[in-house]
Amino acid sequence: MRDTSSTQRPTRHESTPRGRRTTRSGILLGIGLAGTLDEVVLHQLLHWHHFYDRSTSAVGLVSDGLFHIFSTTLLLVGMYRLWRDRSDATPGWTRRLGAGICLGAGGFNVYDGTIQHKLFKFHQVREGVGNLVPYDGAFIGIAVALLIVGTLLLRSARDSA
Repeated sequence: MRDTSSTQRPTRHESTPRGRRTTRSGILLGIGLAGTLDEVVLHQLLHWHHFYDRSTSAVGLVSDGLFHIFSTTLLLVGMYRLWRDRSDATPGWTRRLGAGICLGAGGFNVYDGTIQHKLFKFHQVREGVGNLVPYDGAFIGIAVALLIVGTLLLRSARDSA
């Protein structure tokens, strides 16, 4: 009897190491993208907050710069990993990549909106407004929506494997 265990495709509940690498690269890209968009839109364009708002403006700008270096590094590492693994594309890889990006961005923003905004109070979504609830609700709501989309994409990619 011939052993076919090494040639069988993964079940829908399993994923290949290559598929996991694509998802992980997407997660890095998603975190980097969320951080970069937060930095550019909320920090620089709208001036709603700095990464750390509990000190002077100079400290806020330095913290923004360090945060920007961190998010840019994650973008570069994620892009490098995708480029490195480009020949390992598996069925559903674009959905795995999209899932990773959504999971990374959503997870980062849930962390940012709960831990950094509420627990540590580094900054709020928008400093200086009387009612933070609409800002917090929109920020965390979008993050949760990204997590849901990422989860659905990941399930879809596993089903196509």
